[in-house]
Amino acid sequence: MPKLLLVDDEDKFRISLAKRLELRGYKTVALNNGMDAVKVVRNDPDIDVVILDRKMPGICGEQVLREIKEFRPELQVIFLTGHADMHSAMEVGKLDAFSYLEKPCDHDKLIEIIEAARDNKAHVMERLEIPHVEKGSLRKWLIGSHNSR
Repeated sequence: MPKLLLVDDEDKFRISLAKRLELRGYKTVALNNGMDAVKVVRNDPDIDVVILDRKMPGICGEQVLREIKEFRPELQVIFLTGHADMHSAMEVGKLDAFSYLEKPCDHDKLIEIIEAARDNKAHVMERLEIPHVEKGSLRKWLIGSHNSR
């Protein structure tokens, strides 16, 4: 089951979106601030995709994206914001976000983008030369892969 991290400070929107995504077969971790999101990304390697708001109290979405990409550059981040502007979209693009969407977003379109982000993860790992090691196999992890750094 794919695992998504949903970060948005608007409680009603976050809870509603999490429930809708769970009905589609995703496991969600829903948080209301960026600092907790960075902590979860550092501690949970099973997160497949992050859906991130831009304007939040404390740390903004762009800074959360920077922190995530420093620690896990292969993790795909989708910005879903109600405060979209061209400058922000360009900055987020430079920081290697997968997609930039405005609220409200069509739910089917969001699902398509999530699936595209999950599919693109293997290409990003290849490009960044990050070895793919199957879960649950200590032997494979110890041996490594021919493309590892």
